[in-house]
Amino acid sequence: MAEPARRPARRPDRRAADASSTARQSQQQAAHESLDRVIHERVRLAIVSALAVTPALSFNDLKKLLRITDGNLSVHARRLEEAGYLECLKSFEGRVPRTEYRLTTAGKRALQGYLDHMEALIRATRAR
Repeated sequence: MAEPARRPARRPDRRAADASSTARQSQQQAAHESLDRVIHERVRLAIVSALAVTPALSFNDLKKLLRITDGNLSVHARRLEEAGYLECLKSFEGRVPRTEYRLTTAGKRALQGYLDHMEALIRATRAR
């Protein structure tokens, strides 16, 4: 009676590489999941970044700076405002309505945390 064919044993170095790869993927997934999704979106990051270097910007100034539509800016600014990162001040200059945006203290902290997180990811990537 013939013996059943045996599977070749996995090499131990392969298992270590697989475990290392799995650990790396878990770390990357955890790092990705811990990103602040409110700020991570491109337009919202641009809004927060612009307001980090300029204390206040009008709706029209932000729209021109970022080259986005009224609707796009409104939606993203509202999302940042709902998160507590942005303050919206409405006033009138004569009879013309003026909307001005400012970064809140929470928004400044969130941006700093986001930048720290991205710097850590960059350092980890370069360390490989």
